[in-house]
Amino acid sequence: MHKALVIDPGKCTGCKQCEMACSYVKTGEFNVSKSRIRVFDFHTEARFVPYTCTQCAEAWCQQACPVNAITTNADGVKVVNDNLCVGCKVCTIACPFGTVNYNAETKKVIKCDLCLGSPACAEACPTSAITFQDSEQAGFDKMKLWATQAAHAATHEGPNAPVAKG
Repeated sequence: MHKALVIDPGKCTGCKQCEMACSYVKTGEFNVSKSRIRVFDFHTEARFVPYTCTQCAEAWCQQACPVNAITTNADGVKVVNDNLCVGCKVCTIACPFGTVNYNAETKKVIKCDLCLGSPACAEACPTSAITFQDSEQAGFDKMKLWATQAAHAATHEGPNAPVAKG
């Protein structure tokens, strides 16, 4: 059974511990700009939404790569092979979620690889807004449901209304 990150934005406090843990594990320094996960801050609604690569089954980033530098490992995780990546950034354009990014220092792309089985972001999250679970609990359909519920609540009950969990 494959595992995936499950994100519950309703539990996120915006502390950015996930970003700090990710950057430290991946680069050896605490620098949120080098993180593979981001926390989007909806300032006016006082809401925070962590987001990262969803490991799409039909990964557009992988299909767009002209040198096949993005491969799928045995656990279904899309991994960037730095030895093959030429830094053309085509995959960054292809990703509809904006979760494949270019690292100007290495001149390669970076994306979440789930820390190859033990995601630092999930381990660091103090509120369990990010967990690592059976992949049936994650994915686009769950994100779409949450976004629809959040939009409905903001439209009909105001921006700070509680959001029903799906």
